[in-house]
Amino acid sequence: MDGSSVGETAYRRIRTDIIFGRLAPGQRLALDWMRETYGTSISTLRELLSRLSSEELVRAEGLKGFEVAPVSAAELREVAALRLLLENHALEQSFAAGGLDWEGTVVAAHHKLSAVEQTLLAGSNAEAEQWKRYDWEFHHALVSACGSRALLQTHAAIYDRYLRYQMVAVVFRGAVAADEHRKLLEAALARDVTAARAVLKQHVEGCVDQVLESGALENFRARTPDSPATSRAPKARPPKNQRAGSRQKTHEPA
Repeated sequence: MDGSSVGETAYRRIRTDIIFGRLAPGQRLALDWMRETYGTSISTLRELLSRLSSEELVRAEGLKGFEVAPVSAAELREVAALRLLLENHALEQSFAAGGLDWEGTVVAAHHKLSAVEQTLLAGSNAEAEQWKRYDWEFHHALVSACGSRALLQTHAAIYDRYLRYQMVAVVFRGAVAADEHRKLLEAALARDVTAARAVLKQHVEGCVDQVLESGALENFRARTPDSPATSRAPKARPPKNQRAGSRQKTHEPA
Protein backbone atom coordinates (compact mmCIF):
# COMPACT_ATOMS: atom_id res chain seq x y z
CA MET A 1 0.00 0.00 0.00
CA ASP A 2 1.49 3.36 -1.00
CA GLY A 3 1.84 6.36 1.30
CA SER A 4 -1.24 8.15 0.00
CA SER A 5 -3.40 5.05 0.51
CA VAL A 6 -2.07 4.58 4.04
CA GLY A 7 -2.78 8.22 4.81
CA GLU A 8 -6.31 8.07 3.40
CA THR A 9 -7.06 4.90 5.34
CA ALA A 10 -5.79 6.51 8.55
CA TYR A 11 -7.87 9.62 7.83
CA ARG A 12 -11.06 7.59 7.45
CA ARG A 13 -10.34 5.61 10.63
CA ILE A 14 -9.64 8.71 12.74
CA ARG A 15 -12.67 10.50 11.35
CA THR A 16 -14.92 7.52 12.07
CA ASP A 17 -13.51 7.15 15.59
CA ILE A 18 -14.29 10.82 16.29
CA ILE A 19 -17.82 10.66 14.89
CA PHE A 20 -18.70 7.46 16.74
CA GLY A 21 -17.19 8.62 20.01
CA ARG A 22 -14.26 6.25 20.32
CA LEU A 23 -12.19 9.43 20.40
CA ALA A 24 -14.12 11.50 22.93
CA PRO A 25 -14.91 15.23 22.70
CA GLY A 26 -12.03 17.18 24.20
CA GLN A 27 -9.62 14.23 24.13
CA ARG A 28 -6.01 15.22 23.52
CA LEU A 29 -4.60 13.48 20.47
CA ALA A 30 -1.10 12.41 21.48
CA LEU A 31 0.83 11.92 18.25
CA ASP A 32 2.99 9.04 19.51
CA TRP A 33 -0.09 7.08 20.58
CA MET A 34 -1.86 7.88 17.31
CA ARG A 35 1.14 6.76 15.28
CA GLU A 36 0.99 3.36 16.97
CA THR A 37 -2.80 3.13 16.74
CA TYR A 38 -3.30 4.26 13.14
CA GLY A 39 -0.04 3.03 11.63
CA THR A 40 1.18 6.19 9.95
CA SER A 41 3.94 8.75 10.43
CA ILE A 42 3.71 11.79 12.67
CA SER A 43 4.13 14.13 9.70
CA THR A 44 1.20 12.45 7.95
CA LEU A 45 -0.83 12.60 11.17
CA ARG A 46 -0.27 16.34 11.39
CA GLU A 47 -1.61 16.73 7.85
CA LEU A 48 -4.63 14.55 8.60
CA LEU A 49 -5.44 16.34 11.85
CA SER A 50 -5.20 19.70 10.10
CA ARG A 51 -7.62 18.37 7.48
CA LEU A 52 -10.01 17.23 10.22
CA SER A 53 -9.64 20.62 11.89
CA SER A 54 -11.00 22.25 8.72
CA GLU A 55 -14.04 19.96 9.10
CA GLU A 56 -14.59 21.15 12.71
CA LEU A 57 -13.90 17.65 14.07
CA VAL A 58 -10.47 18.44 15.55
CA ARG A 59 -9.14 21.57 17.22
CA ALA A 60 -5.53 22.74 16.93
CA GLU A 61 -4.20 23.96 20.28
CA GLY A 62 -1.04 25.74 19.13
CA LEU A 63 2.00 24.36 20.93
CA LYS A 64 -0.23 21.94 22.84
CA GLY A 65 -1.02 19.99 19.67
CA PHE A 66 -4.44 18.69 18.71
CA GLU A 67 -7.59 17.61 20.50
CA VAL A 68 -10.97 16.27 19.44
CA ALA A 69 -13.35 19.19 18.97
CA PRO A 70 -15.46 19.85 22.07
CA VAL A 71 -19.25 19.64 22.07
CA SER A 72 -21.80 22.21 23.20
CA ALA A 73 -25.55 22.76 23.16
CA ALA A 74 -25.10 25.87 21.04
CA GLU A 75 -23.16 24.02 18.34
CA LEU A 76 -25.64 21.14 18.35
CA ARG A 77 -28.50 23.55 17.67
CA GLU A 78 -26.48 25.27 14.95
CA VAL A 79 -25.54 22.01 13.22
CA ALA A 80 -29.12 20.70 13.47
CA ALA A 81 -30.49 23.90 11.91
CA LEU A 82 -27.98 23.65 9.07
CA ARG A 83 -28.85 20.00 8.49
CA LEU A 84 -32.53 20.95 8.23
CA LEU A 85 -31.77 23.77 5.80
CA LEU A 86 -29.70 21.56 3.49
CA GLU A 87 -31.88 18.46 3.75
CA ASN A 88 -35.12 20.35 3.14
CA HIS A 89 -33.70 21.89 -0.03
CA ALA A 90 -32.32 18.55 -1.21
CA LEU A 91 -35.63 16.80 -0.47
CA GLU A 92 -37.52 19.23 -2.69
CA GLN A 93 -35.12 18.70 -5.59
CA SER A 94 -34.99 14.94 -5.09
CA PHE A 95 -38.76 14.49 -4.88
CA ALA A 96 -39.16 16.42 -8.13
CA ALA A 97 -36.48 14.51 -10.04
CA GLY A 98 -36.60 11.02 -8.55
CA GLY A 99 -37.91 8.21 -10.72
CA LEU A 100 -38.79 4.56 -10.20
CA ASP A 101 -35.19 3.55 -9.48
CA TRP A 102 -34.96 6.26 -6.83
CA GLU A 103 -38.19 5.03 -5.24
CA GLY A 104 -36.76 1.53 -5.12
CA THR A 105 -33.61 2.78 -3.41
CA VAL A 106 -35.65 4.67 -0.81
CA VAL A 107 -37.93 1.69 -0.11
CA ALA A 108 -34.96 -0.69 0.22
CA ALA A 109 -33.13 1.67 2.58
CA HIS A 110 -36.21 2.06 4.75
CA HIS A 111 -36.73 -1.71 4.82
CA LYS A 112 -33.27 -2.25 6.36
CA LEU A 113 -33.69 0.62 8.80
CA SER A 114 -37.14 -0.55 9.88
CA ALA A 115 -35.89 -4.10 10.45
CA VAL A 116 -33.16 -2.86 12.82
CA GLU A 117 -35.60 -0.55 14.60
CA GLN A 118 -38.04 -3.39 15.18
CA THR A 119 -35.20 -5.44 16.63
CA LEU A 120 -34.31 -2.61 18.98
CA LEU A 121 -37.93 -2.09 19.99
CA ALA A 122 -38.09 -5.78 20.88
CA GLY A 123 -35.26 -5.23 23.36
CA SER A 124 -32.46 -6.89 21.40
CA ASN A 125 -28.86 -5.71 21.60
CA ALA A 126 -27.36 -4.02 18.56
CA GLU A 127 -24.38 -1.87 17.85
CA ALA A 128 -25.24 1.80 17.50
CA GLU A 129 -23.02 1.95 14.40
CA GLN A 130 -25.23 -0.52 12.55
CA TRP A 131 -28.37 1.44 13.42
CA LYS A 132 -26.81 4.73 12.37
CA ARG A 133 -25.42 3.27 9.14
CA TYR A 134 -28.93 2.28 8.06
CA ASP A 135 -30.29 5.61 9.31
CA TRP A 136 -27.78 7.46 7.12
CA GLU A 137 -28.53 5.25 4.12
CA PHE A 138 -32.23 6.06 4.39
CA HIS A 139 -31.80 9.82 4.78
CA HIS A 140 -29.21 9.86 1.99
CA ALA A 141 -31.54 7.86 -0.28
CA LEU A 142 -34.28 10.44 0.24
CA VAL A 143 -32.07 13.26 -1.11
CA SER A 144 -29.96 11.23 -3.55
CA ALA A 145 -31.88 12.36 -6.66
CA CYS A 146 -31.39 16.07 -5.97
CA GLY A 147 -28.93 16.36 -8.87
CA SER A 148 -26.28 18.36 -7.01
CA ARG A 149 -23.05 16.66 -6.03
CA ALA A 150 -21.95 19.71 -4.05
CA LEU A 151 -25.20 19.71 -2.07
CA LEU A 152 -24.88 16.01 -1.30
CA GLN A 153 -21.28 16.41 -0.15
CA THR A 154 -22.11 19.37 2.07
CA HIS A 155 -25.13 17.57 3.50
CA ALA A 156 -23.01 14.48 4.25
CA ALA A 157 -20.40 16.56 6.10
CA ILE A 158 -23.03 18.30 8.23
CA TYR A 159 -24.83 15.01 8.87
CA ASP A 160 -21.60 13.56 10.28
CA ARG A 161 -21.18 16.49 12.66
CA TYR A 162 -24.81 16.04 13.73
CA LEU A 163 -24.26 12.29 14.13
CA ARG A 164 -21.34 12.91 16.50
CA TYR A 165 -23.75 14.54 18.91
CA GLN A 166 -26.16 11.63 18.62
CA MET A 167 -23.38 9.23 19.52
CA VAL A 168 -22.47 11.24 22.63
CA ALA A 169 -25.95 10.50 24.03
CA VAL A 170 -26.78 7.15 22.51
CA VAL A 171 -30.51 6.97 23.23
CA PHE A 172 -33.01 5.28 20.92
CA ARG A 173 -36.17 7.38 20.58
CA GLY A 174 -38.09 4.19 20.03
CA ALA A 175 -41.42 4.00 18.24
CA VAL A 176 -41.44 7.79 17.77
CA ALA A 177 -38.35 7.75 15.54
CA ALA A 178 -39.52 4.63 13.70
CA ASP A 179 -42.88 6.27 12.99
CA GLU A 180 -41.18 9.42 11.71
CA HIS A 181 -39.10 7.34 9.31
CA ARG A 182 -42.27 5.62 8.06
CA LYS A 183 -43.94 9.00 7.48
CA LEU A 184 -40.87 10.23 5.58
CA LEU A 185 -41.09 7.16 3.34
CA GLU A 186 -44.78 7.79 2.69
CA ALA A 187 -44.14 11.46 1.91
CA ALA A 188 -41.36 10.51 -0.52
CA LEU A 189 -43.52 8.04 -2.43
CA ALA A 190 -46.34 10.61 -2.57
CA ARG A 191 -43.87 13.37 -3.55
CA ASP A 192 -45.32 15.42 -0.68
CA VAL A 193 -42.56 17.93 0.09
CA THR A 194 -44.62 19.86 2.64
CA ALA A 195 -45.33 16.74 4.69
CA ALA A 196 -41.72 15.57 4.46
CA ARG A 197 -40.40 18.90 5.71
CA ALA A 198 -42.79 18.89 8.66
CA VAL A 199 -41.81 15.35 9.66
CA LEU A 200 -38.09 16.05 9.20
CA LYS A 201 -38.32 19.13 11.42
CA GLN A 202 -40.02 17.10 14.14
CA HIS A 203 -37.49 14.29 13.63
CA VAL A 204 -34.36 16.41 13.97
CA GLU A 205 -35.62 18.71 16.71
CA GLY A 206 -36.85 15.71 18.70
CA CYS A 207 -33.37 14.22 18.63
CA VAL A 208 -31.80 17.53 19.67
CA ASP A 209 -34.17 17.72 22.62
CA GLN A 210 -33.36 14.12 23.57
CA VAL A 211 -29.61 14.77 23.53
CA LEU A 212 -29.92 17.95 25.59
CA GLU A 213 -32.32 16.37 28.10
CA SER A 214 -29.96 13.42 28.58
CA GLY A 215 -27.32 15.73 30.08
CA ALA A 216 -24.66 13.84 28.14
CA LEU A 217 -22.97 16.99 26.83
CA GLU A 218 -22.25 18.08 30.40
CA ASN A 219 -20.05 15.01 30.83
CA PHE A 220 -17.58 16.50 28.37
CA ARG A 221 -17.48 20.05 29.72
CA ALA A 222 -13.83 21.06 30.24
CA ARG A 223 -12.82 17.43 29.77
CA THR A 224 -9.52 16.69 28.01
CA PRO A 225 -8.64 13.04 28.68
CA ASP A 226 -5.37 11.58 27.45
CA SER A 227 -6.46 7.96 27.69
CA PRO A 228 -6.73 5.80 24.56
CA ALA A 229 -10.03 5.54 22.76
CA THR A 230 -12.41 2.76 23.72
CA SER A 231 -12.25 -0.34 21.57
CA ARG A 232 -16.00 -0.77 21.04
CA ALA A 233 -18.72 1.34 19.56
CA PRO A 234 -21.26 2.55 22.14
CA LYS A 235 -24.44 0.64 22.76
CA ALA A 236 -27.62 2.67 22.43
CA ARG A 237 -29.76 3.21 25.50
CA PRO A 238 -33.57 2.81 25.59
CA PRO A 239 -35.85 5.81 25.92
CA LYS A 240 -36.87 6.80 29.44
CA ASN A 241 -40.23 5.06 29.28
CA GLN A 242 -38.52 1.77 28.44
CA ARG A 243 -35.72 2.11 31.01
CA ALA A 244 -38.05 2.44 33.99
CA GLY A 245 -38.88 -0.92 35.52
CA SER A 246 -37.30 -2.94 32.72
CA ARG A 247 -34.03 -4.76 32.21
CA GLN A 248 -34.38 -4.86 28.46
CA LYS A 249 -31.58 -3.26 26.49
CA THR A 250 -32.55 -1.11 23.57
CA HIS A 251 -30.77 1.31 21.33
CA GLU A 252 -30.51 4.74 19.66
CA PRO A 253 -31.98 7.95 18.02
CA ALA A 254 -33.35 10.04 15.12
